[in-house]
Amino acid sequence: MFTGIIEALGRVERVVEDQANRHFLVSSPISEALKTDQSVAHNGVCLTVTNVEGGRHWVTAVDETLKKTTLQNWKEGSLVNLERCMVANGRFDGHIVQGHVDQVGVCTNVKEVDGSWLFDFEYDNSLGNITVEKGSITIDGVSLTCFNSRDNGFTVTIIPYTFGHTNFNTIKEGDKVNLEFDIIGKYVKRILAG
Repeated sequence: MFTGIIEALGRVERVVEDQANRHFLVSSPISEALKTDQSVAHNGVCLTVTNVEGGRHWVTAVDETLKKTTLQNWKEGSLVNLERCMVANGRFDGHIVQGHVDQVGVCTNVKEVDGSWLFDFEYDNSLGNITVEKGSITIDGVSLTCFNSRDNGFTVTIIPYTFGHTNFNTIKEGDKVNLEFDIIGKYVKRILAG
C-alpha cells in the first residue's frame, strides 16, 4: 500500500524487451536503499524490484501492465515518480493508494496561474470510474485533490513544490498519465450498484 507522496524522481536508463515483458533499469536517489523483492510504485504502478546495482534498480512489467498503463511508452530518459510502500507505523500524508492503475487518462490543458499550475485531465468513463468534487485521485502515483469533477474529467492544482519534485513539470497537453481512482469511492459505487 502507498500514500501517493512521491519520495524521489527516477530516470529510465535502459529498456530491455523480453518476449511480452519489458525490463526497466531505473536510477534514483533511493535505488541504493532498495532490496530485491521490494514493491515500489513507479508512476503509480506497483512493481517488484528484481535487482539492485548501486544507484540503479531493475523492475519488470508484464504484458497486462504494459497494455493498461503508460509504461508501454517509457524510453531511455523518461522521468518516473517513485514511492516505496508505506511502513505500518507511517503517516497517511496522502490517501490510500494501491499501486493498481485503473486506466490511462489524457492531459487536455495546462495553465500556470499565480505561481501554481492547473492541469485538466479526461478519461473514458465507460469503464465505470468516477471522481467526486474535492475527492482524491492518483495521477502518475501522486496523491491529489480533484475539482471541476465531471463525467469524464477533472482538474487538479499543482503547487510549486510538487511541480519541481515530480514529473508533472514534463506533462503537457496530449500526454497520457496513469490514473488510480479513490478506493473508497470505488467500493461505495459498487455497493450502491448492487
